[in-house]
Amino acid sequence: MAKAQAAPQLRGKKNKGHAITCSNEVGILIAILCLAAVGMLYEFSSSTSPLPSGSSSLRRAAESSSSAQQADGMMPAPPMPIFAPVPNAAQLMEDAYAGKPTLGGIMAIMQKYIYDLHMMNHRLAKKKAHRVEIIHDLFSLTETQLGRLDDVYSGKPIFPIREDDSVFFSLAAFREHLLAPTMVQAFSKAKNPDKIFVGAVVQNCFGKVGEDGHTIDTSGLPCRTGHQVVGKDAQGHDMTKVSDAPPDKNGIEEFCAMPDYKKYCDNGQVRVLYVHDTDALGPAMARYYASKLWAGETYFMQTDSHLLFAQDWDAKYRGELQATGNYPKSILSSYPPGFDGGDGEEVRESPGARLCACMTRLEDPNPIVRINTGVGYHGSEPRPTQIPFMAAGFFFTRGEFLVDVPFDPYMPWLFMGEELALSIRSWTHGWVMYAPRINWIAHHYRPGRLGLPKFWEPVNNLFEGSTGNNRLQEPVINRVKHLLGYPEALGKIQEEQMEVVLTGFDTYGLGKEKTREEYMEYAHMKIDLAHNAIMCSTNTWCNQGTKE
Repeated sequence: MAKAQAAPQLRGKKNKGHAITCSNEVGILIAILCLAAVGMLYEFSSSTSPLPSGSSSLRRAAESSSSAQQADGMMPAPPMPIFAPVPNAAQLMEDAYAGKPTLGGIMAIMQKYIYDLHMMNHRLAKKKAHRVEIIHDLFSLTETQLGRLDDVYSGKPIFPIREDDSVFFSLAAFREHLLAPTMVQAFSKAKNPDKIFVGAVVQNCFGKVGEDGHTIDTSGLPCRTGHQVVGKDAQGHDMTKVSDAPPDKNGIEEFCAMPDYKKYCDNGQVRVLYVHDTDALGPAMARYYASKLWAGETYFMQTDSHLLFAQDWDAKYRGELQATGNYPKSILSSYPPGFDGGDGEEVRESPGARLCACMTRLEDPNPIVRINTGVGYHGSEPRPTQIPFMAAGFFFTRGEFLVDVPFDPYMPWLFMGEELALSIRSWTHGWVMYAPRINWIAHHYRPGRLGLPKFWEPVNNLFEGSTGNNRLQEPVINRVKHLLGYPEALGKIQEEQMEVVLTGFDTYGLGKEKTREEYMEYAHMKIDLAHNAIMCSTNTWCNQGTKE
């Protein structure tokens, strides 16, 4: 059983100093002048002094926070209109790469990467490039721009972490019709909505994109639906059809136009990156983008974009996290219960489920471990109990998590394997996963009959027909398998001359506090050499909740 420990004091007294102080007591005119004086940006400075050997990420965050100054300001790029540029982007990007970050500079780097990705994709598609060239060019672009950024801030938070109970809400959405309702739920049900900060990545079909990568024609029906069920064939199987469609609804525009919620967009609590659906690289990459919109909030929460929330969900998750035995290096995670999507539905605060189980389907073309729920809580447990896995669709933790376990930008096109990579990386860095005892969110699980678009469909259309995404992700899955210790993964990478997929492997790899072998034992997983697979066995300690 993990020994319970008291939460350390992460930081000293809250920094109240500013180069220019904007008092809450002054009039509106003076406040505006103050905002102009600080550049109308989130300006942060971070410590660049060498870190002491063996210091923890929590201590490093404290040192960075105590030595930095933070000035309140407006968003450098408003959430609307779409693809709004960051003012003075070139200088802000240069500053961010030089270790002088602003939120505007980070956003400008992400915007440039997304634009360059779009132009690269269409250049490669036009020449019908082979997957080797596609993968090599993408990894080169990523290393040059995103890898360079992460190297600058390795081992420290990009921005000082505030001790104000603020929550950053990472929200990746692919052609999502429930994005605005999800945001309405999050803000309307929060106990402290003024402390909720959304980092949204909106991957939509906005229309037909011009050759310059900037102009967008929204006339007619420039988009395509997903595979919609239109009937049954003679054998009773579903018949599907893909149809032309108008541009997708922009959930951010919808949310920001609502009178009750417009203020959150106006005051910088909604930060957005836009991506054309043809350039979507899967959920792992979208979540990487979203993580870069974090600006020092105390807590970090990642979810899917189709949720309901219980009343006071923010305070409840904060309290639950603080009740865990390994706090502050704790993570709450679960597969939440589902809802149907009808009007007036509410979250039923039922006992939570534990992510205890895993399995490997050997019949899959490139089989990898899948995780699942085990025995849930009964309702009388005094504290949250440990689990060996975390879900990418919901987890809640502290901002320091981003220092130890930075999101990996080298997992494009990936669907399966994202959660297991997060789990083993987090645990070997000393973070412990827990299941929340109560469900305070509900998830809209998507039956295939709805025909909602999938991220791999435009990839398939852009590259090499119907097998485009599957063929592109195969070497990336082997990257994850190598991380997990699959015996033949490295050999396959070398055989296919795909060593490029190991770019940044150490930066985004395992931690040094615990080993891969210790995690395998903890999670009840073993290497099966006969099938070149990882097999799972029943995890009694997780199902019985014996580890706190």
